[in-house]
Amino acid sequence: MKGNFEPSLVLVLTFEGGFSDHPADPGGETMKGVTLTTFRHYFGAHATKADLLAITDAQLQRVYRTYWDACGCDSLPSGLDLAVFDFAINSGPSQARKLLSKARTIEGLCDARLAFLRHLPTWGHFGKGWQRRVDDVRDSALAMALSELPDHH
Repeated sequence: MKGNFEPSLVLVLTFEGGFSDHPADPGGETMKGVTLTTFRHYFGAHATKADLLAITDAQLQRVYRTYWDACGCDSLPSGLDLAVFDFAINSGPSQARKLLSKARTIEGLCDARLAFLRHLPTWGHFGKGWQRRVDDVRDSALAMALSELPDHH
C-alpha cells in the first residue's frame, strides 16, 4: 500500500539489527540486512567493510526501496505489503513474489514462508530466529491490515 514503505522498513530493521558475519550465513558480512556484495552493487565495487559499517539511513532506504518496488508492495493491501517486503529482504524478491502468487493472504504467505525456510540447509543455525521473525511479521502485518479496515460505528 502506498505510504507503508517507511513504517514497514522501521519494523524490518528491528530484525536486521547491526553487523553480522556468521560462518553459516551465505550472505557473509552484513550490516542492517545489507550484504557487502549488495552494498557494492549500489554504491561502488570498491566499497569496503568500513563503508558498509557506516551505511546511512538514505543508503538503507535506497537499497530497501528496490525490494519494495520489485514486489509491487505499493499496490498490495496494507499488511500483506509488509509480509511480502520482509520475505523479499530475507529470501529475495523472486521467492517472495513466487509464494505470494500462490498464497495471496498474510496467513498463507507466512505459512508458505516458514515451509520454505524449514527446507533450507541453514534452518538448524537460524531456524529459531526465523520462526520468531515470521511470527512477529505475521502479527504486525495482521495488525496493519486491521487498522486499515473502516470503522462501522
